[in-house]
Amino acid sequence: MKDLLADMASGGWYNCLEPALEAERALTRRAVHQHCTMPPDQRGACGPLLRDRFGTCPPTTYIEAPFHASYAFNTHLAAGVYINAGCVILDTAPVSIGANTMLGPGVHIYTADHHRDPVKRRRGIERGLAVTIGADVWIGGRVIILPGVTVGDGAILAAGATVTRDVPARSRVAGVPARAL
Repeated sequence: MKDLLADMASGGWYNCLEPALEAERALTRRAVHQHCTMPPDQRGACGPLLRDRFGTCPPTTYIEAPFHASYAFNTHLAAGVYINAGCVILDTAPVSIGANTMLGPGVHIYTADHHRDPVKRRRGIERGLAVTIGADVWIGGRVIILPGVTVGDGAILAAGATVTRDVPARSRVAGVPARAL
């Protein structure tokens, strides 16, 4: 399992259908379900099972329900991060979200990059490419961030953007694919 997780984190090709990975996803599904079904006044900023699954999740992080993550242990949230309703983080590889960053409703962050060869893809061969989002970033509703993207501090991603390339600090992008404004 340790080698498999190292391959995932380093961007190496691996088989996502491995039973050990399915067991990890099942643990995360249970934690996400608990988070999404608890009354908000009992859940707090992040349900207890889900908080324990994250790589990093300080008490000042707030995650609205519904929410979904693949593994959660590859996701590192800094202080003051706000994740609005309907967000999805597919964290095959590390996802880092900097302090005081806000995700609008329905934001999707993907790290999985499936193999281009259909035979290998059918067998579950994929790799994970890390996504890094800086501090004080504002991500509008329904933004999609693709594998391997870095977003610099203070950037603004307009609602509905599909971010396929790195976004420099303090810049604004919009559109599909996202372009500088």
